[in-house]
Amino acid sequence: MSQELIMVVDDEQNILELVRYNLVRRGYRVLLAETGEAALVVGANDLPDLILLDLMLPGIDGLDVCRYLKADPRTQHIPIVLVTARGQEEDIALGMEMGADDYITKPFSPKVLISRIRAALRRRDNTREEFESILRLGTLVINPIRQEVIVEGGVAELSETQFQLLLLLARSPEKVFSRRDILSAVFADTTKWAEKDVDTMIEDLCESLGPCGSYIVPVRNAGYQMNHY
Repeated sequence: MSQELIMVVDDEQNILELVRYNLVRRGYRVLLAETGEAALVVGANDLPDLILLDLMLPGIDGLDVCRYLKADPRTQHIPIVLVTARGQEEDIALGMEMGADDYITKPFSPKVLISRIRAALRRRDNTREEFESILRLGTLVINPIRQEVIVEGGVAELSETQFQLLLLLARSPEKVFSRRDILSAVFADTTKWAEKDVDTMIEDLCESLGPCGSYIVPVRNAGYQMNHY
């Protein structure tokens, strides 16, 4: 059973109760807010896993709530699914530009609602996994999922072999890898390579990394390591 906390924001009591009932049935925990002001307070204090946000609210409307939540470092990571009436295409577009993750149009079926919520939570989990996997060493940023390397704000063009070699060193900064260790980690078949080939690979990698190439240093009679800046 799911234990995610969902905040439902709507000024219609019957909608709140209907959505709450269907979410609780599927194991979600639920917070309710009937105004934009309440949504901002509850969102910042309780930090729900997802916010189901109606656009037509008294006082602070849904678009402003979305804008404030996405501007607040405490809540900007929370997925927001907008709830709209038909004919609100312009508001939907504005909400998506502000950072909303999806929308659903009234009237909606509970089945479609749950599907949208689950999809938004999956995207959140994928984004979190990617963020947590990113390696940062000085001005060097390595994204293992996208296989992307950023050097001082610019993208570095690396071959597949160079990327795997960099990843090996960066995941264990200050650990010394022998040339044999490097060959075994980077290549499935090491018989085609000699240990001296590692020196050429490292030299080419450092050149591709530009100023961050200095992070990789030789250790005499031992191998190579990545300095932890």
